Amino acid sequence: MSESGSEAALAAHRAGDVMERLIASADVAKVYAAPVEHGERLLIPAAEVVAAAGFGMGSGTSDMGERAGVARRGGGGGGGGGGTTLARSVAVIVSSPEGVEVRPVIDLTKIALAALTAVGFVWAAWRKASRG
Repeated sequence: MSESGSEAALAAHRAGDVMERLIASADVAKVYAAPVEHGERLLIPAAEVVAAAGFGMGSGTSDMGERAGVARRGGGGGGGGGGTTLARSVAVIVSSPEGVEVRPVIDLTKIALAALTAVGFVWAAWRKASRG
């Protein structure tokens, strides 16, 4: 196998490993944690799990002719990729003799960031409109 062929095979193997790990991270066991008993209540934590990945590969060759009597050849190849997994608590399911209830987990940081972003967009639109 040529050197660029073995590099391509290695890159493909690594990309496959990343994809397998990301798929494994989206398992239902990651979404619902082990139930916790608290008196007559059973608490089941629930989370949101998001996995994203991307990768790319490229290669190129060229025969650029001779220069000063020396044959010049091109070449190249490469690839790269990556991924991430994000998880956050979203609710607690409470089972008690009175029934089942889903209690959301309120993320104040996310709410504050969304509010600041909205204010920033409104301010930018107002500033652009006032300039005419």
